[in-house]
Amino acid sequence: MNFIAHLKSSIKKHSEKNAFFIGATFYSYTDFAIEISKIRRYIANHVDDSEKLIGLVTNDDLQTYASIIALWFEGKAYVPINPASPIERNIQIFDITEVKTVIDSSEEPLYNTYHIIPSKKLQGIEVDLDYKEINSESLAYILFTSGSTGHPKGVPITFNNLESLVDAINAEPEFNLKPSDRCLQMFELTFDFSVVTYLFPLLAGSCIYTIPKHAIKYFYIFKLINEQKLTVLTMVPSILNYLRPYFSEINAPHVRYCSFGGGALHDIIAKEWSACLPNGKIFNYYGPTEFTVYSGFYPYHKDTHTKALNGIIAIGTPQKNTKYLIVNENNKEVPIDSVGELCLAGPQITPGYWKNEEKNSTSFFYYETDGGSDRYYKTGDLCLKDSDGDYLYSGRVDFQVKIRGYRVELAEVEYHAKTKLKKKTSVIAIDITNALGNSELGLAIEGDAFNTDYIMDYMKTKMADYMMPRHICFIKEFPHSINGKIDRNKLRTHFKSLNKA
Repeated sequence: MNFIAHLKSSIKKHSEKNAFFIGATFYSYTDFAIEISKIRRYIANHVDDSEKLIGLVTNDDLQTYASIIALWFEGKAYVPINPASPIERNIQIFDITEVKTVIDSSEEPLYNTYHIIPSKKLQGIEVDLDYKEINSESLAYILFTSGSTGHPKGVPITFNNLESLVDAINAEPEFNLKPSDRCLQMFELTFDFSVVTYLFPLLAGSCIYTIPKHAIKYFYIFKLINEQKLTVLTMVPSILNYLRPYFSEINAPHVRYCSFGGGALHDIIAKEWSACLPNGKIFNYYGPTEFTVYSGFYPYHKDTHTKALNGIIAIGTPQKNTKYLIVNENNKEVPIDSVGELCLAGPQITPGYWKNEEKNSTSFFYYETDGGSDRYYKTGDLCLKDSDGDYLYSGRVDFQVKIRGYRVELAEVEYHAKTKLKKKTSVIAIDITNALGNSELGLAIEGDAFNTDYIMDYMKTKMADYMMPRHICFIKEFPHSINGKIDRNKLRTHFKSLNKA
């Protein structure tokens, strides 16, 4: 595994440099190597070699990050659980993966029915970074996402998947981290975006700046940008809505790269944000958990690269060794400029959902071409490919709803509402069920209530009657998941309470 060898080399080479900034404390690569070595020795002495899946409680500390690298050097995989999530859900994840051992840096472990490795209480040892021989098809981690059945859905990623991701990103000449870079890591470790925000800085010998668990994320990011002079930012687009009031106070010429992913990047706010980063390159990355984080990107520039659909910035082109295919409901390729479901193929694709053959049978398929057959993953994202070869995001398959028998793209409704909106705030269109059991559209607006007649009048000139929202709900602050995405299911509860009222 080239990236494992590179990790070892980077940790040794940059031993005197800072590796992490956690809770206002800097930790060097030597500190990091010592913690890795402690955990490795404990695993070697107390965990059977046949035990490959190890639970990991994702605290915001050096030991938790060291645990990931220690497991990889031992040829094992981590199964992360968020300590803030319900205990029942976390135990369900451990049961599904048959985890026996859990690494936990907490002062008081919550999962005492398992073999606990108390990573913060281990004794010191000489540094040992000599990794074991690793089978490329062995698992590196399993992340769990919400399942439609109410049960967590496991996405296993192999060492080969990760190797392919590193190879693809390294092949991009526009992106090149340096040991001097100061990199933001704002993501919970159960979210796939976290992988690139700790892995690539470690490979480069950069310093990683994390967000404390109970901090207000957007305010802490604002503080880090201004006080610690971060040079590399990786964020979900929704965080910009909360940073927006501070844009006038952010002038960050030190930022070299700013990458977005995990949600739709809107052109209006992207242009405003780019003014805060006069020397920064902005990338709109695209990729699902099932394809090892990234699969491609669009190099946004406020003057030269602003391609968008319904106000959402393009997702660009696939990266090295990745294939994109847009299909109809019968898995047949659609013509250029036609909307269909985006499917991905290549060496980053997951082996399949963990112990879920029913889901695998509907999410993966083989597509025959003259050159052979490729296994594709159906993303659930609606996209089109334009004549330039760029891919543009149109919405989700599950955000395409039927109103009075007509198909409606919720992204289009949001776009027209935002076009006329005088306030700089978030707007979400959502399908709701009325008292008669019929589907109608609701428009959720973040912030205090105001008169929306002018917005509705404008929308009537742009959309058919069946596309018009029948309900408007003002919400002080939109609910978000731990990954920073807007929680649409919780938004629906606000409309339900209105209907009851």
